[in-house]
Amino acid sequence: MGILGFLERKTKPVLGLDISSTSVKVLELSRQGDSYRVESYAVKALPPNTVVEKNINEVEALAESIKVALRQSKTKIRDAAVAVAGSAVITKLIEMPAGMSEDVLETQISLEADQYIPYPLEEVAIDFEVQGPSDNNPDQVDVLLAACRRENVDLRVTALELAELKPKIVDVEAYTMERAFSLVAEQFEDQEEQVVAVLDIGATMTTLSVLSAGKTVYTREQLFGGKQLTEEIQRRYGLSSEEAGLAKKQGGLPDDYESEVLGPFKDAVVQQMTRSLQFFFSSSQYNDVDHILLAGGVAAMEGLSDVISEKLGTPVSVANPFARMSVAPRVNAIALANDAPALMIAAGLAMRSFD
Repeated sequence: MGILGFLERKTKPVLGLDISSTSVKVLELSRQGDSYRVESYAVKALPPNTVVEKNINEVEALAESIKVALRQSKTKIRDAAVAVAGSAVITKLIEMPAGMSEDVLETQISLEADQYIPYPLEEVAIDFEVQGPSDNNPDQVDVLLAACRRENVDLRVTALELAELKPKIVDVEAYTMERAFSLVAEQFEDQEEQVVAVLDIGATMTTLSVLSAGKTVYTREQLFGGKQLTEEIQRRYGLSSEEAGLAKKQGGLPDDYESEVLGPFKDAVVQQMTRSLQFFFSSSQYNDVDHILLAGGVAAMEGLSDVISEKLGTPVSVANPFARMSVAPRVNAIALANDAPALMIAAGLAMRSFD
């Protein structure tokens, strides 16, 4: 077991490596006492169709992009942590007899796992974490079982090995987001008991994670992201994909861009957020959230947080996991601040160094 290493304790530093549909992000953190420092980071765009909806299509192209990111970051660390998407992982809370050693527990779970997992066991990677005594029976313990199709793990491991990295941990994105949220939660008052919706808007995928008292209670992924804005810019103004992407970031588009393209995209983000929250409310005991946190590449879009706050009547912040961190001299602090909302998963992975 342990292929999904969300429980293994590591003392050696690991590099957080986030593989998304359009880029690879590497991040190295150090810590002294309770203070973190960003030692190195880089973001490298992926060739088109290398990763589609978080599924790796071109493992060699991904490995080459990772190599470039490593060179750009100048990190010396070669142990790495990566994550698989929450939608690729099955988790289930099961009860097992208390007092078992970890080896006996592992054997028992291996024997019983086929009851809980709808795939042939030879096709899955399994991990588990003892949560504590069962509320229902003092002679039992609650065990969190996690299983992922082995292909999802193996492709990430292969990409890292081709990039001359040592894959030490394969985590789950929901857990990494929760870990990184602990950095952001420190920046708010009275946040510990609040219900916070984290909306991670990437290029093609948007993930809603809802945390109550800092723990994930709900996640939902959907096909929606910044690529839709890029494609609308392409279509309306006759630009190539690359030109549209640059124009989106740097400006210089015609006067009607704000009203005809950007405004409707922001409204679409609000619509997606509303729909996802409605799914959450209908499937849980919650009927409101106290705060919305925007993450991902789209999060820093000017005016987006104001539009969401105004439409939903909920306070909205843009995630910056590095707000209270120091930064090594070799790191471009301005670029880091711009990329910060998109580095939440990388930060959660890099924090595995200090488990």
